Amino acid sequence: MTLSTQFYTMLAMISMGSFFGASLDTYQRFLKRGSRSKILVFINDILFWLLHGIIIFYVLFLVNYGEVRLYLILAILCGFAAYQALIKGIYLRILEWGISFLKATWSLIKRMFLFFIYRPIKAIIFLIFTILLGIGRFAWVLVKGIGIVLLWVLKIIWYPFTLLAKGILLLLPKTWITILQRIFHSTTRIWNKIVHFVQDYMKKFFKK
Repeated sequence: MTLSTQFYTMLAMISMGSFFGASLDTYQRFLKRGSRSKILVFINDILFWLLHGIIIFYVLFLVNYGEVRLYLILAILCGFAAYQALIKGIYLRILEWGISFLKATWSLIKRMFLFFIYRPIKAIIFLIFTILLGIGRFAWVLVKGIGIVLLWVLKIIWYPFTLLAKGILLLLPKTWITILQRIFHSTTRIWNKIVHFVQDYMKKFFKK
């Protein structure tokens, strides 16, 4: 290993020590050990150390093809100590500022989404539903009115036939008249039940 390679390796390991210190503080800030289960904290710690071990070895491989020396470990410790003594306070303030900035940005995005997208769409859907419901009620009233008029017209048209039927019934035997009356009353009851069922169903539907 040449002298320049050793120098670059020392700088890289000192930088990795400082990087490790910043990563550890960031990890502790977001982990919140007191509110996590011990198993989850244990798994996260293992993954953290494995990841940083891989990163340090990868950087070491780039600068000196992965040759591990004792002074490199000391360089990592020096970088970590330099971070703790000189950079930690500044980094933690920047970290908190960044977290606050991201929270404020996310809150602004959420409010803009609610104000410009969610609420207008909700109002449009409610307006469309109200219009359709109004059209449906108007159509029901119109159909009901037309039905009443048609029934009134049919009664007028049917009245002569009723008189004719009564005249014919007077000429029929009493047994036939009794049978026809029973059939007529049964049919009328069934028809009235169907009409009342449809009316009740439509009223309940349009009240929703």
